[in-house]
Amino acid sequence: MNESSMERHYINRIGWLRAAVLGANDGVLSTASIIVGVASASSSRQQVFVAGVAALIAGAMSMAAGEYVSVSSQADTEKADLRKEAEEIAAHPRSEQRELAAIYARRGLEPALARQVAEQLTAHDPLAAHARDELGISKVSEARPVQAALASAASFASGALLPLLAATLSPSTWTLPAVAAASLAGLVILGTMGARAGGAPAVRAVTRVVFWGAAAMAVTAIAGHLFGGRGG
Repeated sequence: MNESSMERHYINRIGWLRAAVLGANDGVLSTASIIVGVASASSSRQQVFVAGVAALIAGAMSMAAGEYVSVSSQADTEKADLRKEAEEIAAHPRSEQRELAAIYARRGLEPALARQVAEQLTAHDPLAAHARDELGISKVSEARPVQAALASAASFASGALLPLLAATLSPSTWTLPAVAAASLAGLVILGTMGARAGGAPAVRAVTRVVFWGAAAMAVTAIAGHLFGGRGG
């Protein structure tokens, strides 16, 4: 079977997909909410634009930093577990091989076949076998901090551009409805794309993200109107 005919599973996308979808949704929602809140406070067009740009830059950096720290912690834990497992394999190779055979037996293999599989995998790459079948660590699921940070920052910025452009290009009297409409449309598209890429029901994902997006913009609009009116 050649590489082009191999099955493609959704789990292979889970690392970058989670960061990208989360970043883009957050970019649209956070920036739109800030713009709507500032615009509702009877702010000038320049103030609205500056707030939107600040939200884009700060949000992208925050997403990148948060994702990098979080995934780095996961990577450190994986490395520590692998070092410990390597030491155990070196110190007690037969015991570790029996442990591997017991794992396969619990999964349904006959004891004799489980021992044979454990022997062959141990002869090939014992640490890889234990990492995958005992610790649950594989190339597909391993932590990639830099990749996750860059994906989060880029996706947040790309999502934040939508409400920022809507606020910039629309007439000042139409800032609020333009930003709200563009942002909700963007959330629908992102929810659909994320659901299809991950193999999840699109309607449920879209409904969830649109509901919370509309709620967030409504709350910030009310807050901006109340506090803006007091400030005036």
